[in-house]
Formats: sequence, structure tokens, C-alpha cells
Amino acid sequence: MDRLIAMQVFVEVARRGSFTAASQELDLTRAMVSRYIAELEQWLEARLLQRSTRSVTLTDAGHDCLSRCIQLLELAEQTRVEVGLRDGQLRGRLRITTSTSFGMAQLADAISDFLLEHPQIHIDLHLGDRTVSLIEEGIDLAIRITNDPEPGLIARRLADCESVIVASPAYLARHGVPQQPADLARHHCLSYSQFGRSEWCLRRGNEETIVKVTGRLSANEALALLQACRNGSGLAMQPRYLVHELVDRGELQVVLANWQPTRLGIYALYPSRQQLPLAMRAMLDFLQQRFAPPSPWDQRPAPRSAN
Repeated sequence: MDRLIAMQVFVEVARRGSFTAASQELDLTRAMVSRYIAELEQWLEARLLQRSTRSVTLTDAGHDCLSRCIQLLELAEQTRVEVGLRDGQLRGRLRITTSTSFGMAQLADAISDFLLEHPQIHIDLHLGDRTVSLIEEGIDLAIRITNDPEPGLIARRLADCESVIVASPAYLARHGVPQQPADLARHHCLSYSQFGRSEWCLRRGNEETIVKVTGRLSANEALALLQACRNGSGLAMQPRYLVHELVDRGELQVVLANWQPTRLGIYALYPSRQQLPLAMRAMLDFLQQRFAPPSPWDQRPAPRSAN
């Protein structure tokens, strides 16, 4: 039995919860997947998976084995990459996850530039607002916007994430321009369903105010709120990295420019500093340099304000 392949098969079955899905991903027959799992369980003298007609789940031994198999596979890949670095080219595959809005607005371009510098590196980019387990889903690097990085992960701060309150000129022409935070209560406020849905916290110097906001639209993705805002549906609190070009072109206007929404951090999160592949180190250094102050979205004229 090739134990590395068996471990790879086991990890894929655990991630997908299905022998059939794993066989399709690995381009193996379902019978071969079952054989690898059976031989791995025999070698370890432990049952790793509970099988039913509808699902495949990990046993306690399977949970313990999964993290170790992932570490061993990463070490094997790192060895292969570093031994193959004789021509000076970094090699390897990185799986990266981030939010849809940051991925579309900033990270995809950054990755494209990184790949131009390193033609032997392959990247799988996964976009979505669902917080995934890096170890269980085989993710090498997560770029997350938060002030509370996930415990148990190594966190490297890449940049600040500042937000602004914006609206379309058409909306402001119909409903007027808020002059103070309390005015937000009479406006349609488009809200992010997983953050600040009914309250917006704003600061001006040492002064802080929390405003209760209402609106007829909330969404779990910033891009959907941005589109509604551009269409004149209301005010939206949006990250500067997403709206800076629209503000510069006058398609959106900043309101209450002297009041700042809560500032968040943009973090690179990864499971461990140990056995960090060269490709991963290069990516982390690249992103730190790419998004270091002044960040790309800050290298623009000052935003136009409706005040």
C-alpha cells in the first residue's frame, strides 16, 4: 500500500463526506477509494470512518488521524517542492479562502500578479463569507476581515479595513443628505445581515455614537448591498477597498465623512509556522508588501463628500 496516497484518499473522503465525491476528485474508482481506506484502517488498527447509506463521518480516531495525515501530506509536498527548487523556481499548490467582496475587489488582482512572478505555483481560490475550518477543508491560507482572529491560527495583519457610509447621488437628491448620525434613523439603510444589521457604531475623535438603523434590504454579501446602493435603494456602510473607485468617479458619495465606522483588520490566517512551504512564505510576504500602508485603495484622491 502506498501510505501517502492512502492518507490523501482518507483526507479527501473526510473533507467531502463521500466516497463517491472523493473518487471523482482524485480520479479513482470508488472501489479503489474503499480499498485505500480499508488498508489504512488495517495498518493503523483503528476504524476511521462511520459509513451509512447517506453519509460518511469521522470516528474519534478519524478526527485524530485527519490532522496528522494533513501534516504529513504537507511535509511531503514541502519536501518535494524544496528538493525541486534547483532551477530557482518556487513550486506548489496553495488553497486560499477569503470573502467574495475582498476576493473580487483586491485579492484576485494580487494573486494574478503573484502568479506572474512565480509561474510554477498553482492557486485554488475559494470565495465566500462562510468561515471554514482550515484544517478540515485543506485550506492553506485565509484572508479574513475581523478584529478577533480565530484562536489557534497564526495571524499576520496585512492592512486596516476602513469603511465609509455611501449613497448614490440620485438617492440623496430624493431623500436629502444626513448631517449628523441621528439623521440615519429616517433613511433607508442597507445592512449586512451578519454584522451591524440594526446598529451602526460611529466615531469622531474621542466621541462615539451607536445609531439604530432600519431598512427594507439586508444581505450576507457586501457586493449585493453595493449594487443596491448604486441603484439608489439607500445608504450602505461599505469597506473603502470596495467603493473607492466608485467614489472617485462620483457614482457614489460619502456621507457623514467626519464620522468613522468601526475599523477592522485584514489578516492572513494559517494553521502553523512549522514546515511552512516556500510557496506559502512567498505568498505571505507578497501580500504583506502589497497591502502595506498606503494600501492600494488608499492611493486615491480624497473621497467626495455629500456634506
